Amino acid sequence: MTLLAPATTILLPAVGRAPVVPALAAVGPPRLLAGLDGAERLDRVAHLTRHGSPPDLSASELVALAEDTGLRGRGGAGFPFARKLSAVLDGRRRADGRAAVVVNGCEGEPSCLKDTALLLYAPHLVLDGALLAARALGAEEVAIGVTRADVARSVRRAIAERGPLSTPVRAQLLTERFVTGEGTALTDGLSRGPGLPSGRKVRSSERGLNGLPTLLSNTETYAQLAVAARLGALGFRTTGDPAEPGTVLLTVAGERVVEAPTGVPLARVLALCGPGPGQGVLIGGYHGTWLPPSAAATAVLTREALAAHGAVLGAGAVLALPEGTCPAGETVRVARWMAAESAGQCGPCVLGLPALADALGQAVSGGGQRALDAVRARMRTVERRGACSHPDGTARFVASALAAFPEEFTGHAHGAGCGRPVLGVLPVTSEEAYGPDSAPGTGGGRHAGGHTPTLASRPPAPNQRLLVDWTLCQGHGLCADLVPGMVRLGADGYPERATMPLPARMRRRAQLAVRRCPALALRIQDAT
Repeated sequence: MTLLAPATTILLPAVGRAPVVPALAAVGPPRLLAGLDGAERLDRVAHLTRHGSPPDLSASELVALAEDTGLRGRGGAGFPFARKLSAVLDGRRRADGRAAVVVNGCEGEPSCLKDTALLLYAPHLVLDGALLAARALGAEEVAIGVTRADVARSVRRAIAERGPLSTPVRAQLLTERFVTGEGTALTDGLSRGPGLPSGRKVRSSERGLNGLPTLLSNTETYAQLAVAARLGALGFRTTGDPAEPGTVLLTVAGERVVEAPTGVPLARVLALCGPGPGQGVLIGGYHGTWLPPSAAATAVLTREALAAHGAVLGAGAVLALPEGTCPAGETVRVARWMAAESAGQCGPCVLGLPALADALGQAVSGGGQRALDAVRARMRTVERRGACSHPDGTARFVASALAAFPEEFTGHAHGAGCGRPVLGVLPVTSEEAYGPDSAPGTGGGRHAGGHTPTLASRPPAPNQRLLVDWTLCQGHGLCADLVPGMVRLGADGYPERATMPLPARMRRRAQLAVRRCPALALRIQDAT
């Protein structure tokens, strides 16, 4: 086991977040974090001294390397990287040989810091992987999306340290919110759009950055690719689980980034970083799954082993819940924050998630069995209906908490409470997101309901419009009844226009129209 000294760089605050400077640690010899035990940041010279120059690989060689190493995306879904590369190559052939590469460095969830750590401390390893892919694909550009100002400065400094590049590379600071890193939202933001999910199943390999076939993957994935290119498939497979070789980066307790071999026991990582599993361990962040202490004691960090517990590693967030805090109150707090992180463009997010968080708050404040039943009903109303996966993930988080802590929620709902305060150990970016009713230190394990923070606590967008997605619209006509005078139907029964300015006085009715549209074809969007 190797412990790495945390960086001591003083960082300027990013918008909406007091940035956490991640401490670093490793179980066994590190690869991605190698060299950082004696340096705060690896500049170009230190990077080359530690890692050497990467090889140049053709597209076929790069696909073969990804297949032979079993490399999967490290941003959440765990999609095989070789298949993603092959899909972009196919798209490139249909697009006259044009392509792009995008690095997703957006960590909208405060429990995730691994990509931040790489881009702050070892940015050249990420650039190596992105440029390796760009050269193999003949990409026109490499675009790196980030949401922290200090991370953007670090990446731009690394780009400047490289001098002239055959493939242009840029780092762009995007709006910080939970859904910024969603694939279509990221490519839209990097293409100078509003940075919102499209609401449609658009493969980046077919249409991504500026409409080009795009290789879009997570920061850690590109760093792993750079390591694999240097080590080769056999060298890469010398550590980790044979079915899933290599190392993985984890963010533990929202503040420490740990590099560990795949297949390492979760208990070993928890012992390195703290007192143990406590009341339970949340795996995969706020779209993830709670493991009870018994499962956390035996689980190992592989896809197959976690799947047996109904969990996925996702973006690598690991959050243990200590004994001294109230699980029910912590869940309410995060649910309210997740509702406030809505992009504000579809009914399940705009209305469904605040309603879910409010119902959960009412149940925890003693609302009885009827309130608990209302929570489950609210979860069903948002599932599989959103413009992106945020409503599904939030409902999954709440459902997992209800399953992991049934006695806690039942006791609170029936007025017994647990007597513990809400310590706020599950990090959120702003107290404004969940309101004073569930802030840390309320005591007694009882939490007030009836408060709907979310969008009402934010100033409304000054210029908005109502959009009709013609690929989804089926001509039901409900919108014309709900937003009279704004939406007019043509002779064919469909709205006459695809985009309409949204006056402030019509916002509530427009939200209702978005929610009621049977085809999910309506959306509210900030005007640009």
